[in-house]
Amino acid sequence: MAASPANPGNKALDVKSLISAYSSGAWTRLLSFVPSFNSNLLAKVLNLYARTSRSRYRRRRSGLPLPLPSKSLELSVGLTKASRIFDVLDDILEHILTSLHHIQKNLHFWQSRAEGSDSQKVYFMVFERGPQAFIDGTFQLIRGCFTEGSSIQHLCYSAAAQISERIAVLTSLRYCLATFLAQVYMEVDKVVEDLIKDPEKSLPSLLMIINSLFLKLEASVSHPHGMSQQSNSSVPVDGSNSSSLLFEKLPEVNQDGSQWTDCEIRDAINLIYQNLHKLDSYLSLLVSRYQKPSRMTLYWFRYTCGAVGLSVCSVWLLRHSSLMGSSDINNWIDEARNSTLSFWNDHVEQPLLSIRDELFETFRRRHKGVMEIEEVQLTANSLHRMLLAFSEQTKGQKLPENASDQELLEIVMAR
Repeated sequence: MAASPANPGNKALDVKSLISAYSSGAWTRLLSFVPSFNSNLLAKVLNLYARTSRSRYRRRRSGLPLPLPSKSLELSVGLTKASRIFDVLDDILEHILTSLHHIQKNLHFWQSRAEGSDSQKVYFMVFERGPQAFIDGTFQLIRGCFTEGSSIQHLCYSAAAQISERIAVLTSLRYCLATFLAQVYMEVDKVVEDLIKDPEKSLPSLLMIINSLFLKLEASVSHPHGMSQQSNSSVPVDGSNSSSLLFEKLPEVNQDGSQWTDCEIRDAINLIYQNLHKLDSYLSLLVSRYQKPSRMTLYWFRYTCGAVGLSVCSVWLLRHSSLMGSSDINNWIDEARNSTLSFWNDHVEQPLLSIRDELFETFRRRHKGVMEIEEVQLTANSLHRMLLAFSEQTKGQKLPENASDQELLEIVMAR
């Protein structure tokens, strides 16, 4: 009798075990009926699911796609192993394209300033570089009025020198990054087939190639063509005292062409990410020195004039408001309201009412069928004038006022 309370729980466990065993057996028999469902196909399906799920959770990127073959989805083992380097390459392309976009925006600004006239360059030097530049430029223009030299011409030369320097530096950076991007894309295009088929052998060589491309980029960015010595120095990276870009290099033990372990591959990928981070830091510091002025700096003079004008208007309104004991604003509001009401009454409401009354009176009289002789005569005279005007336009000559209606009607019918 003591074991009777435990019977419902035991029965529930037996039912769950029976259902689990039956489901497992049914699934096994179902798989046996599918002849093509072998381990290779299962691996392909799992690989495809892994790629789609990974791409679903990774954010969408805009830029050049990797040169992957169309049959890459059918290659299971190799593609799964090579997916790590594909993620690295995607990050490299994204970072380089983002830097190129930022450089191009600043370069477009300076090119537009270089194409401007001398007066536009002087305006830029005085009014679009901040308050300090405005004070310096104004002082230089005033001093030039009392000296023999032309201060405006000196400002034009100074603006042309600064703009040309920025264009040269940004153009050189754009060339270096575009060359690096093209080299990465070409190298991936060369080894992508081998990378998918045999990643154990191709992955280390691709990592070494990418590292060598970073070293080439280090040399070209640190000493680009057209960059002055002043701009090339004192650009620290990550807070160090280095004056140029220094990338990390792969250890010599990893460059002997032997088989790499997963730990070595992971270290090489991390080293590439470190170099990419150093490149971003270096470019952000360097481009910040040659980027276009901010919107606040460009339009600070307009904003200042607007703020001063708004302040003056606010003070004027405050002086005439009731807060200062003045009733001027209230009187102006009352006068404006009375003027508006008077205008509405005299020029809108009363004319509309008179037109309404006249129309209603005419309709009432016509409804009764009563037409006086004067009204008939007025209507006839109006029709005669219409016929006369139409006939004169048709004939192109002046007709007598006493022309008969029959003559005028003949002209109308002939027309």
